[in-house]
Amino acid sequence: MAGGTGTGRDTAGGATLGGGGRAPGVGTAGSPRPRNEGEHARMNPAAELGFSGDPGQHGDPGDEMLHAQRVWDGTLATNRLDELGIDAERQRVETKDVTVGVGLLVDGWPEDVRRCLQSLVDHTNARIFAIDLGNVDGAGDVLRELAEGYPERIAAWHVAEQPHWRGGTATWGEGRAKLLRLDESEVHVLMDTDVALRGDALTPLVAAVVEGAVAAGWRGLEPSDGATEQTSIGIMPQWQEGPGGAGPEWRQAGPGKVRALTGGLFAVRRAQAIGALPEDACFGAYADLELSLALRGDLVVPDEQPPVEWLGRHEVPSGYLDRESRRNYDGVLRMLSAS
Repeated sequence: MAGGTGTGRDTAGGATLGGGGRAPGVGTAGSPRPRNEGEHARMNPAAELGFSGDPGQHGDPGDEMLHAQRVWDGTLATNRLDELGIDAERQRVETKDVTVGVGLLVDGWPEDVRRCLQSLVDHTNARIFAIDLGNVDGAGDVLRELAEGYPERIAAWHVAEQPHWRGGTATWGEGRAKLLRLDESEVHVLMDTDVALRGDALTPLVAAVVEGAVAAGWRGLEPSDGATEQTSIGIMPQWQEGPGGAGPEWRQAGPGKVRALTGGLFAVRRAQAIGALPEDACFGAYADLELSLALRGDLVVPDEQPPVEWLGRHEVPSGYLDRESRRNYDGVLRMLSAS
């Protein structure tokens, strides 16, 4: 117990030093002698170890050993924070010269569109490319307003054609393909408008791509035949498997390497995404899985969960989902069979 202030003597309740400076109970040669009346047993032995003796054992604030422990604990906490800060700074340095573009399809839900776009402006430096399909419920007006407010950040295109799920001919695959070709960045981020950032969620994803992955996302999936675990796929959290019960179930996976990426936000090497994107997909459900399976290379989920907020499931007609998700999922089954 070196370094503590305890003396090893009777520190609580013992008699004061007697004549000659000797403590009671110690002979002239330092040998023990019988305890006399009036001498007491140690009432607070914890004090010898630098503690106060109270039930909480908070310790003597002046004790050197306790002070050293507090310094040690504080240093460990600081080191953990430093590691997080250093890692984030390392990622920013590694990705500062990498061009990044974010692609958005705007097809309704104006308040979600506003929150999604504003979060990108607030928390990233990425260039934003957005296509408005038919100004559904005024979502295109929100896009126009923000694009005018941030012309250096947001490039917007407005088309009269309604999205496929509203009876038009504008499909997910066709819109995504146009965004990929409009963006000339090295890394393209596929993002849904029902996702918003609560911080710099793109840098960890881009850093994973820079480090060698072909794509990185905030949520990963693995096929699992016969699994019963509830999964969350894209914007359909109640689905566990393909429509009609066909095909494998999917379970959430990550961090680390995963078989597929989903969740409405992932970064991909743009050059490789162009050849892998399922341009015939009518709707995004399962189309992100088909894209993931078509990519050649590692797909990863970062160790630290990116600060992402899911704004809620977009409601679309169930009849549409039954028809179009079946078509999209057939593509996923083909990719699984091929791999």
